[in-house]
Amino acid sequence: MKRLILVTSPPACGKTYISKKLAENLRHVVYLDKDTLIPLSKVIFQVAGEPYNRSSEFFYKYIRDVEYTTTLDLAYEALKYDDIVLINAPFTREVRDHDYIMALKKKLITMNTKLTIIWVETSPEVCKQRMIDRNSDRDTWKLQNWDEYIKTVNFNIPAALDDPDVLDDLLIFKNSSDAEYKESMRRIVDIIENS
Repeated sequence: MKRLILVTSPPACGKTYISKKLAENLRHVVYLDKDTLIPLSKVIFQVAGEPYNRSSEFFYKYIRDVEYTTTLDLAYEALKYDDIVLINAPFTREVRDHDYIMALKKKLITMNTKLTIIWVETSPEVCKQRMIDRNSDRDTWKLQNWDEYIKTVNFNIPAALDDPDVLDDLLIFKNSSDAEYKESMRRIVDIIENS
């Protein structure tokens, strides 16, 4: 059976680094990063005469969902040619939407593919420092309005996704220290390669 892996968490939890390292350690994997679509999104802001703000109402109304749909469409195409597709994207709303996840699982079953969600668990303080360190324009508004932004972010593990009878449906990747990272990488690669 094939596998679609969603590596999810709030922004700056370490998804990109972890996703790339997971892809390096897994066999027969295609790596996709939703952020690859950011240059296209910037053009949409520009053409619409809107300031570039990935936390704006304009972004959520016209761009966000299209980025997710396009990334998933690329994943479905890639699954025709390889065993594992790993998507690096927050999926913040989606992982807490039972109907969305059930519909995704149903679609994947028709493709002989199972869904694994990897939640990257990191403290808000570590995330803020990572945003500062990476110095990206996508974080400008978030850092300038941190108190307002952080109230909108849910750092809780989406536990409702976890079926206690399924070992590999929701995996938690702890990433607030090097020791946590190393242990999580070892454990998760072992589960994915052997289940």
